[in-house]
Amino acid sequence: MSDRRKFLKTSGLIGLSTLAAKLMGEEKISALEKLGEQENSGKSFTLPKLPYSYDALEPFIDKQTMEIHYTKHHQAYVDKLNALPSGNIDFSTDDATKCSNIDKSTSAIIRNNLGGHYNHSLFWQLLKPNSENKTNLPGGKLASAITKEFKSYEEFKKEFSEKATKVFGSGWCWLILQNGKLKITTTPNQDNPLMNIEGNEKGKIIMALDVWEHAYYLKYQNKRADYITNWWNVVNWEKAEELFNTQ
Repeated sequence: MSDRRKFLKTSGLIGLSTLAAKLMGEEKISALEKLGEQENSGKSFTLPKLPYSYDALEPFIDKQTMEIHYTKHHQAYVDKLNALPSGNIDFSTDDATKCSNIDKSTSAIIRNNLGGHYNHSLFWQLLKPNSENKTNLPGGKLASAITKEFKSYEEFKKEFSEKATKVFGSGWCWLILQNGKLKITTTPNQDNPLMNIEGNEKGKIIMALDVWEHAYYLKYQNKRADYITNWWNVVNWEKAEELFNTQ
Protein backbone atom coordinates (compact mmCIF):
# COMPACT_ATOMS: atom_id res chain seq x y z
CA MET A 1 0.00 0.00 0.00
CA SER A 2 1.37 3.41 -0.95
CA ASP A 3 2.15 5.93 1.73
CA ARG A 4 -0.58 8.19 0.34
CA ARG A 5 -3.24 5.48 0.48
CA LYS A 6 -2.09 4.44 3.95
CA PHE A 7 -2.32 8.07 5.12
CA LEU A 8 -5.84 8.50 3.74
CA LYS A 9 -7.02 5.23 5.29
CA THR A 10 -5.48 6.07 8.64
CA SER A 11 -6.91 9.59 8.53
CA GLY A 12 -10.33 8.18 7.67
CA LEU A 13 -10.25 5.74 10.56
CA ILE A 14 -9.14 8.47 12.94
CA GLY A 15 -11.89 10.70 11.64
CA LEU A 16 -14.52 8.01 12.05
CA SER A 17 -13.31 7.15 15.54
CA THR A 18 -13.29 10.83 16.49
CA LEU A 19 -16.80 11.24 15.11
CA ALA A 20 -17.96 8.10 16.92
CA ALA A 21 -16.38 9.26 20.14
CA LYS A 22 -18.01 12.64 19.71
CA LEU A 23 -21.39 11.10 19.07
CA MET A 24 -20.98 8.74 21.99
CA GLY A 25 -19.91 11.67 24.13
CA GLU A 26 -22.97 13.63 23.10
CA GLU A 27 -25.17 10.64 23.79
CA LYS A 28 -23.49 10.23 27.15
CA ILE A 29 -23.97 13.89 27.96
CA SER A 30 -27.59 13.67 26.83
CA ALA A 31 -28.10 10.57 28.94
CA LEU A 32 -26.53 12.28 31.94
CA GLU A 33 -28.75 15.31 31.42
CA LYS A 34 -31.82 13.09 31.31
CA LEU A 35 -30.64 11.26 34.42
CA GLY A 36 -30.14 14.58 36.15
CA GLU A 37 -33.65 15.62 35.19
CA GLN A 38 -35.01 12.37 36.60
CA GLU A 39 -33.04 12.79 39.81
CA ASN A 40 -34.29 16.36 40.21
CA SER A 41 -37.90 15.59 39.31
CA GLY A 42 -40.01 15.90 42.42
CA LYS A 43 -37.03 17.29 44.31
CA SER A 44 -38.09 20.90 44.17
CA PHE A 45 -40.70 22.89 46.01
CA THR A 46 -43.81 24.11 44.21
CA LEU A 47 -46.57 26.52 45.03
CA PRO A 48 -49.67 24.41 45.78
CA LYS A 49 -52.81 25.18 43.82
CA LEU A 50 -55.35 27.20 45.78
CA PRO A 51 -58.61 25.26 46.29
CA TYR A 52 -60.64 28.43 45.58
CA SER A 53 -60.35 31.73 43.70
CA TYR A 54 -58.71 34.83 45.17
CA ASP A 55 -62.09 36.47 45.82
CA ALA A 56 -63.78 33.35 47.22
CA LEU A 57 -63.20 34.34 50.85
CA GLU A 58 -64.83 37.76 50.48
CA PRO A 59 -65.93 39.73 52.42
CA PHE A 60 -63.88 38.24 55.26
CA ILE A 61 -60.53 38.09 53.48
CA ASP A 62 -60.29 40.35 50.45
CA LYS A 63 -59.22 39.39 46.95
CA GLN A 64 -56.16 41.66 46.77
CA THR A 65 -54.76 40.39 50.07
CA MET A 66 -55.25 36.76 49.02
CA GLU A 67 -53.58 37.30 45.66
CA ILE A 68 -50.56 39.12 47.09
CA HIS A 69 -50.27 36.74 50.02
CA TYR A 70 -50.29 33.72 47.71
CA THR A 71 -48.39 34.92 44.62
CA LYS A 72 -45.82 37.12 46.36
CA HIS A 73 -45.25 36.01 49.94
CA HIS A 74 -45.75 32.26 49.61
CA GLN A 75 -44.04 32.20 46.21
CA ALA A 76 -41.01 33.92 47.75
CA TYR A 77 -40.58 31.09 50.27
CA VAL A 78 -40.75 28.53 47.46
CA ASP A 79 -38.25 30.43 45.31
CA LYS A 80 -35.74 30.80 48.14
CA LEU A 81 -35.96 27.09 48.97
CA ASN A 82 -35.40 26.13 45.33
CA ALA A 83 -32.37 28.41 45.15
CA LEU A 84 -30.63 26.33 47.83
CA PRO A 85 -28.28 23.48 46.86
CA SER A 86 -30.41 20.31 46.88
CA GLY A 87 -28.00 18.62 49.28
CA ASN A 88 -29.09 21.01 52.02
CA ILE A 89 -32.56 19.43 52.29
CA ASP A 90 -33.58 15.79 52.63
CA PHE A 91 -35.95 15.26 49.71
CA SER A 92 -36.69 11.68 50.72
CA THR A 93 -39.20 12.98 53.30
CA ASP A 94 -42.46 14.92 53.10
CA ASP A 95 -42.63 18.57 54.14
CA ALA A 96 -44.03 17.79 57.60
CA THR A 97 -41.10 15.49 58.32
CA LYS A 98 -38.69 18.09 56.95
CA CYS A 99 -40.12 20.57 59.46
CA SER A 100 -39.85 18.04 62.32
CA ASN A 101 -36.13 17.72 61.56
CA ILE A 102 -35.55 21.44 62.10
CA ASP A 103 -33.80 22.42 65.33
CA LYS A 104 -31.58 25.21 66.64
CA SER A 105 -28.70 24.00 64.47
CA THR A 106 -30.70 24.45 61.24
CA SER A 107 -29.73 27.45 59.14
CA ALA A 108 -32.09 30.42 59.35
CA ILE A 109 -32.75 30.39 55.60
CA ILE A 110 -34.05 26.80 55.71
CA ARG A 111 -35.94 27.24 58.99
CA ASN A 112 -37.70 30.42 57.87
CA ASN A 113 -38.50 29.47 54.30
CA LEU A 114 -39.41 25.83 54.88
CA GLY A 115 -41.62 26.95 57.75
CA GLY A 116 -43.16 29.64 55.59
CA HIS A 117 -43.86 27.20 52.78
CA TYR A 118 -45.31 24.47 55.01
CA ASN A 119 -47.36 26.84 57.17
CA HIS A 120 -48.96 28.57 54.20
CA SER A 121 -49.60 25.34 52.30
CA LEU A 122 -51.61 24.14 55.30
CA PHE A 123 -53.23 27.52 55.94
CA TRP A 124 -54.80 27.65 52.45
CA GLN A 125 -56.41 24.25 53.06
CA LEU A 126 -57.82 25.35 56.39
CA LEU A 127 -59.83 28.14 54.74
CA LYS A 128 -63.07 27.77 52.79
CA PRO A 129 -65.59 30.14 51.14
CA ASN A 130 -68.63 31.28 53.11
CA SER A 131 -70.37 33.63 50.69
CA GLU A 132 -73.75 33.12 52.37
CA ASN A 133 -72.32 34.18 55.75
CA LYS A 134 -73.60 31.05 57.45
CA THR A 135 -72.70 30.27 61.05
CA ASN A 136 -69.48 28.30 60.84
CA LEU A 137 -69.03 25.69 63.57
CA PRO A 138 -66.98 22.53 64.05
CA GLY A 139 -68.62 19.12 64.09
CA GLY A 140 -67.88 15.47 64.69
CA LYS A 141 -65.17 14.22 67.03
CA LEU A 142 -63.25 17.51 66.90
CA ALA A 143 -66.26 19.45 68.22
CA SER A 144 -66.61 16.97 71.08
CA ALA A 145 -62.90 17.20 71.89
CA ILE A 146 -63.05 21.03 71.88
CA THR A 147 -66.00 21.00 74.29
CA LYS A 148 -64.26 18.48 76.53
CA GLU A 149 -60.99 20.42 76.68
CA PHE A 150 -62.27 24.02 76.73
CA LYS A 151 -65.75 23.53 78.31
CA SER A 152 -67.48 25.06 75.29
CA TYR A 153 -66.84 26.16 71.72
CA GLU A 154 -67.27 29.79 72.77
CA GLU A 155 -64.60 29.45 75.46
CA PHE A 156 -62.27 27.84 72.93
CA LYS A 157 -62.94 30.57 70.38
CA LYS A 158 -62.31 33.28 72.99
CA GLU A 159 -59.01 31.77 74.14
CA PHE A 160 -57.77 31.15 70.61
CA SER A 161 -58.67 34.70 69.52
CA GLU A 162 -56.97 36.27 72.55
CA LYS A 163 -53.75 34.31 72.05
CA ALA A 164 -53.69 35.08 68.33
CA THR A 165 -54.26 38.79 68.98
CA LYS A 166 -51.44 38.92 71.54
CA VAL A 167 -48.75 37.38 69.31
CA PHE A 168 -45.97 39.95 69.39
CA GLY A 169 -44.95 41.05 65.92
CA SER A 170 -45.27 38.32 63.28
CA GLY A 171 -46.23 34.72 63.88
CA TRP A 172 -48.91 32.05 63.98
CA CYS A 173 -51.58 30.71 66.31
CA TRP A 174 -52.27 26.97 66.34
CA LEU A 175 -54.61 24.35 67.69
CA ILE A 176 -52.53 21.24 68.25
CA LEU A 177 -53.00 17.74 69.60
CA GLN A 178 -50.41 17.14 72.30
CA ASN A 179 -50.32 13.83 74.19
CA GLY A 180 -53.94 13.19 73.24
CA LYS A 181 -55.20 16.62 74.37
CA LEU A 182 -56.04 19.76 72.42
CA LYS A 183 -53.95 22.81 73.16
CA ILE A 184 -53.72 26.35 71.78
CA THR A 185 -50.21 27.63 71.18
CA THR A 186 -48.36 30.30 69.22
CA THR A 187 -45.03 30.52 67.41
CA PRO A 188 -42.98 33.48 66.20
CA ASN A 189 -42.13 34.21 62.58
CA GLN A 190 -42.48 31.03 60.44
CA ASP A 191 -41.87 28.48 63.19
CA ASN A 192 -44.47 25.78 63.76
CA PRO A 193 -45.27 23.10 66.38
CA LEU A 194 -43.52 20.38 64.36
CA MET A 195 -40.08 21.94 64.82
CA ASN A 196 -37.66 21.00 67.57
CA ILE A 197 -37.22 24.58 68.74
CA GLU A 198 -36.74 25.31 72.43
CA GLY A 199 -39.69 27.23 73.86
CA ASN A 200 -42.14 26.05 71.19
CA GLU A 201 -44.95 23.67 72.15
CA LYS A 202 -44.76 20.55 69.99
CA GLY A 203 -47.77 18.67 68.68
CA LYS A 204 -49.87 17.59 65.73
CA ILE A 205 -51.35 20.59 63.92
CA ILE A 206 -55.15 20.76 63.72
CA MET A 207 -55.71 24.47 62.95
CA ALA A 208 -53.47 27.31 61.81
CA LEU A 209 -53.93 31.08 61.73
CA ASP A 210 -51.43 33.42 60.08
CA VAL A 211 -51.17 36.66 62.06
CA TRP A 212 -48.41 38.27 60.05
CA GLU A 213 -49.50 41.76 58.97
CA HIS A 214 -49.32 40.78 55.30
CA ALA A 215 -52.26 38.40 55.96
CA TYR A 216 -54.66 41.22 56.83
CA TYR A 217 -53.19 44.72 56.59
CA LEU A 218 -54.73 45.80 53.28
CA LYS A 219 -58.26 45.27 54.58
CA TYR A 220 -57.93 45.62 58.35
CA GLN A 221 -54.85 47.89 58.68
CA ASN A 222 -53.61 47.47 62.27
CA LYS A 223 -56.86 45.90 63.54
CA ARG A 224 -55.68 42.32 63.94
CA ALA A 225 -58.58 41.53 66.28
CA ASP A 226 -61.09 42.37 63.52
CA TYR A 227 -59.26 40.12 61.08
CA ILE A 228 -59.37 37.26 63.59
CA THR A 229 -63.07 37.81 64.29
CA ASN A 230 -63.85 37.55 60.59
CA TRP A 231 -61.47 34.63 60.03
CA TRP A 232 -63.76 32.37 62.07
CA ASN A 233 -66.31 32.67 59.24
CA VAL A 234 -63.97 30.97 56.75
CA VAL A 235 -62.35 28.28 58.90
CA ASN A 236 -62.47 24.96 57.07
CA TRP A 237 -63.69 22.77 59.91
CA GLU A 238 -63.95 19.75 57.62
CA LYS A 239 -60.19 19.93 56.98
CA ALA A 240 -59.50 20.46 60.69
CA GLU A 241 -61.66 17.41 61.47
CA GLU A 242 -59.69 15.41 58.89
CA LEU A 243 -56.40 16.40 60.49
CA PHE A 244 -57.75 15.59 63.95
CA ASN A 245 -58.89 12.11 62.89
CA THR A 246 -55.74 11.25 60.90
CA GLN A 247 -53.30 9.14 62.86
